[in-house]
Amino acid sequence: MRKAFLKQAKRFPWITNVSLFGCLFAGGDFVHQWFSRRDEMDLRQTGKVAVVAFSFHGNFNYFWMRGLERRFPGNSASMVLRKVILDQTISSPIATSAFYTGMSLLDGKDDIFQDCRGKFLNTYKTGLMYWPFVQLLNFTLVPVYLRTTFTGCCAFVWAIFLCFSRQSGDGTATAALTWILDLKKRLLLPDCEKSTGPEPTQREIGNDTGHSEGKKP
Repeated sequence: MRKAFLKQAKRFPWITNVSLFGCLFAGGDFVHQWFSRRDEMDLRQTGKVAVVAFSFHGNFNYFWMRGLERRFPGNSASMVLRKVILDQTISSPIATSAFYTGMSLLDGKDDIFQDCRGKFLNTYKTGLMYWPFVQLLNFTLVPVYLRTTFTGCCAFVWAIFLCFSRQSGDGTATAALTWILDLKKRLLLPDCEKSTGPEPTQREIGNDTGHSEGKKP
């Protein structure tokens, strides 16, 4: 299967990379909804994320990666450093702005730039704690025809964060960490309730009932 995928990626690099990127990015929204509100999941929302990912992010990333490699070929330290810096100063702001603006446009908001104005800077700062390390590996170890696929795999995690930030966060890592900790507590809550103490035996229940019946009102 791996060989078949690599063969497909080499033969049809654009469609393979963009398709996989879009599916992984949309999957991030699905996972976010699954953990946040699985009883009220909105698949139309996931569809909107997919539209933004397929129409812009996947294509932009694909041609951006190829353009960087043409301008700064190779994986020497100086070339990789230049590509990482350019990626974070040009590509990252564009991609972040496009997500917030594109989703607001598809949602039919009156002010499609509201989310972008309020959350862009925090989101960009959070991205600086993640994407430079991802792209360092990407530009150093991954061949050009698979770089958008690799970025898509890492964007799966990033999409979960973006969808959380757009729905209820503020773009900061602190808010995301708080959500993760609260989510962990909710997931472990049934086990905690079971371990609050030993269940009363039938004899104890009978004793308690007898004492309560003997009490005067």
